Amino acid sequence: MFFNLPTLLTWARIVAIPLIVGVFYLQLDAPTRNLIATTLFVVFALTDWADGWLARKLNQTSAFGAFLDPVADKFLVCAALLVLVHLDRADVFVALIIIGREIAISALREWMAQIGAARSVAVHMLGKVKTTVQMVAIPFLLYDGALFGVIDTRLWGTVLIWISAVLTVWSMVYYLRKALPEIRAKVR
Repeated sequence: MFFNLPTLLTWARIVAIPLIVGVFYLQLDAPTRNLIATTLFVVFALTDWADGWLARKLNQTSAFGAFLDPVADKFLVCAALLVLVHLDRADVFVALIIIGREIAISALREWMAQIGAARSVAVHMLGKVKTTVQMVAIPFLLYDGALFGVIDTRLWGTVLIWISAVLTVWSMVYYLRKALPEIRAKVR
């Protein structure tokens, strides 16, 4: 099911990446670029919730959709982080932690699936909290202004992205510890 509605929403997150990045190359003033990029990111990030909900509601879940969904999320987050590092709104160390964790845990999940132990690294609430914090931090940093004339989005975005980095390491340790017994059993 490459092209049912839930999967099309997932594909939309991947298609959104050059749109969000491209906004910063437009000949617009910085606040307008920031607002457009933030709006695009939020709209496409919401498709992560919508595609899963629709897949279950319309009974259109598929192995391909289950594969593509986290890939699209990771691409969207990683692209946004790279833009934020380029704009000097996020620390490169934070980006390396988050991107490195995504690569490591994706590889771990692939390996665990190959050895028949995918359940040991199934998505956990800690990973969901990490993702939620990232999905709030990134739009704040993209916006880079005073929201409602009061909220300093760069300050809050920076605090949240660092919290996200801590949760990222914590969740990585959690998944590695869950996988360790299976790894030990297969390495022997």
